[in-house]
Amino acid sequence: MREYLEVLKIAGVMQLLISSIPARLAYGMISLGIFFKVQNTTSSISIAGLAVGLNALASSVSVGIRSAFIDKYGLTWPLRVLVPSYAGLIVLFNYSDGKTSLIAISFVLGAVAPPINLAVRPLWKVVVPESKQRSIFAVDTAVMSATAVIGPVLVTSLALSDSPKSALNVCAAAMLLGGIALAILKVTRTWIPEKKEVGAEHLLKLPAIRLLIAEGIFIGLAYGLFETGIPAFTTIEGVPGRTGLIFAVLAIFNIFGSLLAGLISKKVSPLLAFRRTYLFWVLVCAPLAATNPDWTLLTISALLGLAGGMQMVFYWEIVEAVRTKGTPTSAIGWLWTFEGTAMALGSAVSGFVSDEFSPRYCLAAMSICVLIGYLIIRKGHKLLHAADRLPTQSEDENAISTALDKTN
Repeated sequence: MREYLEVLKIAGVMQLLISSIPARLAYGMISLGIFFKVQNTTSSISIAGLAVGLNALASSVSVGIRSAFIDKYGLTWPLRVLVPSYAGLIVLFNYSDGKTSLIAISFVLGAVAPPINLAVRPLWKVVVPESKQRSIFAVDTAVMSATAVIGPVLVTSLALSDSPKSALNVCAAAMLLGGIALAILKVTRTWIPEKKEVGAEHLLKLPAIRLLIAEGIFIGLAYGLFETGIPAFTTIEGVPGRTGLIFAVLAIFNIFGSLLAGLISKKVSPLLAFRRTYLFWVLVCAPLAATNPDWTLLTISALLGLAGGMQMVFYWEIVEAVRTKGTPTSAIGWLWTFEGTAMALGSAVSGFVSDEFSPRYCLAAMSICVLIGYLIIRKGHKLLHAADRLPTQSEDENAISTALDKTN
C-alpha cells in the first residue's frame, strides 16, 4: 500500500490518472449505446448490428493512419480536433431518428474516434520512473477495471430507462471532459515520439507482423460476433438488462487475466505462454453456443475474460519483440486496422444472423474463429522467434499497459 501511495504522490500521476477516466468510460459505453439506440429506433437487431459494425469498421480502417500520425507529430492536435468532433457527433446521432442517418453517423463516429488509449499508454513512461512502472500499472489496472465494469452497466441501465437518450448524452459528456483534460496536460503537450530506425522495413512487410495480421483477422471476427451476438441474444430471450452484466463480468476477469499474465510472463517466454494460454482460450470458447443468458453464459464470459486478458499481455509482448524501432503506436494501430475491420464485419454479420436465424450460430462461429486463430499461430510460430525469450522489464510493463489500453 505504501508503494502505491508513493506513486500517487509523484507529480503528474493523479492528473493523468483522473484525466483518463471519463474518456475510458465513454469508450466502455459507445458500442452498446449505438446498439440500443438503433435497435430501439428501428426495432431491428440486424440494423443495430450493422451500425455497430460500420462504427468499428471506420475506426479500425483509420486507426493505422491516426497512430502513424501520433508517432510522427505527437498527441496534442489529434486530441484537440477529434475529441470535440466525436462528442458532437454522438449528440447528433442520439437525436437522429432516420435509419440512413443513424447508420451514416455511426460510420463517421468510428472514423473520428479520438486515440485516447493510444495517447495514454506511452505517457506513463514519461511521468513515472522506471522503478515505479509496475506500481503505476497496477493502479491503472484498478482504474481500467472500474471503467470497464461501469461503462457497459451504465449505458445499458440508461438506455433501458425512462430517459434512453441520457445514455449517449452521458457518453458524449464523458468523452468531451476526458479528452479536453488529457489534451491540456503538460505531459501530453510535451511528449516526444520515439525515433525510427533509418532504412527499416515497413511494418506490413515483416513476416511476423503479417502472421499476426492473419491471426488477428479471425480474432476480430470472433470479437465482432460476440459483441453484437450477446445483446441480440439477451434481447431475443427477453432479458436485455443482463447485457451490461455479462460484459462487466467479462471485463473484470479480463483485468484479472492481465494481472495473472504479468506474473507468468516473468517465468516463460511470451511466445510459449501465448501458445499455451491460446489453447486454454480455445477450450473455453468451445461450449459457448450451448449456453443461455443466465449463469451459464456468465460463467463462460468470466473464463473468456480470464483467457483473453492473459492472451493480450503475451500478444503485445510479442509485438514489442518483432516490431521495428520507432513504431510503438503504429504497430498497435496497423494490427488493429485489420483486426478491427474483421471485427466490424463480424458485428454486421452477427446482427443479421441473430435476427434471421439465432444468436447461437454467432456464438458457435466465434468458437470456430478462435480455433482457426490458434491453428495459424501453431503453424507459423517460428516466424515469431524473436519473442521466444524472456521479456525485458520495459517490454513486460509496456505489454501489460497495452493490454489494458487497447481499443482506439
